[in-house]
Amino acid sequence: MVRRTREEALETREQLLDAAEHVFRDRGVGHASLAEVADAASVTRGAIYHHFASKAELFQAMVERAEMPIEAAFEAFEQAVEHGTPDPLEVFRRQGVIALMHLADSARVQNVYEVLFLRCEYTDELASVCEQELVKRGQCLAKCKAVLDQAVAAGQLPADTDTQLAAQGAFSFVNGLMRDWVQSPQGFDLKAAAPQLIDLYVAGLRAHPPRRTGPASND
Repeated sequence: MVRRTREEALETREQLLDAAEHVFRDRGVGHASLAEVADAASVTRGAIYHHFASKAELFQAMVERAEMPIEAAFEAFEQAVEHGTPDPLEVFRRQGVIALMHLADSARVQNVYEVLFLRCEYTDELASVCEQELVKRGQCLAKCKAVLDQAVAAGQLPADTDTQLAAQGAFSFVNGLMRDWVQSPQGFDLKAAAPQLIDLYVAGLRAHPPRRTGPASND
């Protein structure tokens, strides 16, 4: 009986997360209420508060359930930094492609990104969620920079390459592509174009890397 009750609770939680995806996409996060999510999930309003104390908590759980592209890239960057790699720029390239392909292949990630990019206003109610996303972003940028630092050490990039700026540029490039595609997926075939688009950035980085204005450093 206890096991069955636990399974039912997990099933209800999944129903609520599924409903949140649809309600947040249709209504926008700011305009949607927990009561509307409960109604869409066909559960009582008391049930939603059993699982989620606030809309921010529900929103964060919805995001965390989807394996986001930035998290997939972060794991590979972390391994490359920890163990080293003979071809850092290939790691850098491959993870950019994987991030775009992951978005193209996953309907759930597409739904969540549509909410994040187009249907979410980061009001005070969602301040904690915004802070967590900024932390994840900073962690990924730091690991991306560390891989580019390895590319400098391996002679793939000049010693005075501004790896912080290069990492920021790559993040903005990929993030912008994902946002544009989610907003208008009929505009281009993301899955087919992903390798070419990332190659475009890497080729530009090899040919004209951003340079430090001061003495070369890997700090």
